[in-house]
Amino acid sequence: MMILMMSMFISFIMPLAVMIIATTLSKKSINDREKSSPFECGFDPKSSARMPFSLQFFLIAVIFLIFDVEIALILPIVFIMKTSNMLTWMISTMFFIILLLSGLYYEWKQGALKWAI
Repeated sequence: MMILMMSMFISFIMPLAVMIIATTLSKKSINDREKSSPFECGFDPKSSARMPFSLQFFLIAVIFLIFDVEIALILPIVFIMKTSNMLTWMISTMFFIILLLSGLYYEWKQGALKWAI
């Protein structure tokens, strides 16, 4: 019974001590406006939220998402090449790549990939 009480005491005191130490060590000594404000893509969070938005930031984010999804979809295609039917694999892979290239061509013709005006 004594061992159970001692282990309960230790399991209560140790996390409490760690939380107190972490709280005292994490106190900021200097209140800096830049360090205490959240980072939001170069915007000043203290100013108006209705500022004009740079389209280039948005295009970089969209292009990153597109390439990220492409990699996530193309990587398994390479791994299943040995275990699947070669004709079905080739048709589905070509369809996927043609679909991606046609989307890229459409964006290019619409002028969404122009960086300088």
